[in-house]
Amino acid sequence: MAASHLTALVALLPPCLLALLLLRLATVLDPDPDAAAPRVKAAAPLPLRFRHDGAFKILQVADMHFGNGAATRCRDVAPDAGGARCSDLNTTRFLRRVIEAERPDLIAFTGDNIFGGSATDAAESLLRAISPAMEYKVPWAAILGNHDQESTMTREELMMFMSLMDYSVSQVNPPGFLVHGFGNYHIGIHGPFGSELVNTSLLNLYFLDSGDREVVNGVKTYGWIKESQLAWLRTTSLELQKTLLAPALAFFHIPIPEVRGLWYSGFKGFCYGGGFGYHAYGRPHWPRRARIIYSELKKGQRSWMELESIQTWKLLDDEKLSKIDEQVLWRRSTGDSDHNILSRPGA
Repeated sequence: MAASHLTALVALLPPCLLALLLLRLATVLDPDPDAAAPRVKAAAPLPLRFRHDGAFKILQVADMHFGNGAATRCRDVAPDAGGARCSDLNTTRFLRRVIEAERPDLIAFTGDNIFGGSATDAAESLLRAISPAMEYKVPWAAILGNHDQESTMTREELMMFMSLMDYSVSQVNPPGFLVHGFGNYHIGIHGPFGSELVNTSLLNLYFLDSGDREVVNGVKTYGWIKESQLAWLRTTSLELQKTLLAPALAFFHIPIPEVRGLWYSGFKGFCYGGGFGYHAYGRPHWPRRARIIYSELKKGQRSWMELESIQTWKLLDDEKLSKIDEQVLWRRSTGDSDHNILSRPGA
């Protein structure tokens, strides 16, 4: 062997040995033999589609405000609700409980998934917060609120991280469009296998980044959905309508200003998700809650047809998982609007 080749080989030995030592160290720290091996994301079955019984159920989880797990105390709870023992783990138990009871086809995490000021490590907090969805292998989608980015990751990094997590169908932004923010994307829910509409989206879901904080004329306020996002929404909606005029739901975190004027009017369609997390805002003796959105297809003579109705209700984290605030958001026979919006409960 030539002296130059030998010298080059010797120069390679220290970094190679270092890599082997680091790999061995990782094995010692985590005895799982697969821990140090490259890992491929566990993907959700795409496209998402209605079940064989013609139904599709979405669990909306708003404002988990997850921090550091057992070390993060509950907020705004009565002393008899756990007191000092109440923590982020109560949020995790509630999420597992609802998943087991409702068996959703999709979970929509609609912002403030973590509470940045209480989360020492944003990635670790996200993994803990979303873990029940991954444990039960439920497809899930997420958007950001106004507190998620207050820890150790930017909004772009958070959306990228969530898009790479197991069973996530989240996206950073739509390809081919320049839009404001991070977490603007569309998910189509296709017809069930065996139906004539197996390759057609029968329900369109839009996820939008409503931002965090803005300063307008020197006044600090909350963010809002920008014109570039609305342009993408209109373009995508018009393109999808060329195939089928299907109803749609939009999920975002910060409510639109019109909600104030419609709150006491009896209008149906502007839906708050309900405060889910135990480290989020609430009131003593006011149970945390989740929203269910249940869609059903019309049954034809030979197969399932277009969407028939969309219903919604909330579930309380009490002894019975009590159901409240039931309403019909949309029914094909009524001629109601084909688009509804769902947001989180508060800032």
